[in-house]
Amino acid sequence: MILLKLIRLLFSPKKKAYFALKKILGFFPNNISLYEEALLHKSSAREIAVKGNYKNNERLEFLGDAVFNAIISDIVYKKFKNRNEGFLTNTRSKIVKRETMDKISCELGLNKLVISSLRVFTQKNHISGNALEAFVGAIYLDRGYRKTYRFIKKKIIQKFINIDALARKEVNFKSKLLEWSQKQRITMEFHLLENFIDKEHNPVFRSQVFLNGISAGIGTGHSKKESHQHAAQMALKKIKEDRDFAQTIAPFPI
Repeated sequence: MILLKLIRLLFSPKKKAYFALKKILGFFPNNISLYEEALLHKSSAREIAVKGNYKNNERLEFLGDAVFNAIISDIVYKKFKNRNEGFLTNTRSKIVKRETMDKISCELGLNKLVISSLRVFTQKNHISGNALEAFVGAIYLDRGYRKTYRFIKKKIIQKFINIDALARKEVNFKSKLLEWSQKQRITMEFHLLENFIDKEHNPVFRSQVFLNGISAGIGTGHSKKESHQHAAQMALKKIKEDRDFAQTIAPFPI
């Protein structure tokens, strides 16, 4: 059966594409059209819309983002058995952040396969990282969760990410939010909502961050600084995932 499939691939008009994907995936795809869609940026989709093909990778990106986050959450949860929710969340955030996804996509060679207009591809818009998320969505639909899990663990985590080193690396979410706010020319303010002593006699602070006077996130920590970090992290997540919110506080694209 496998030999027959390989013979068919050798005579397929898409033979080159099959073998290019096999090099990245470690296996031949069953439904190659899913991977072709995952690598089609909306800029090119618009260019070929006159031919009646309006597909692009945004739907697969939506699916792949959710699947990738779920699998990374599982890997981090199992690796750090005694760490709290805040640590696990921060570690996952370092893995799935835009810059990391862009880098991994280039390491895998996906950036060379993405179809987009040259003008758009030269801009800083994370096309490579978005394509990786769409690619994960394609694997999930083509081969299921277990195969997707193995791909992410073996082809991404084990090859390109040192989770232990990454977990130790401090991410300054407040600085990242400040940088974004200054770029968008909007105000950023933190307000202390409350502070109290918990059952274990530790101080607890809850802070809220406002962007242009609009509430963007609430964070809790054992210091005011830590609560600011968590509030900023929530705000950055909200900006990324809620386009209506992002447009409300900043009229220009992120």
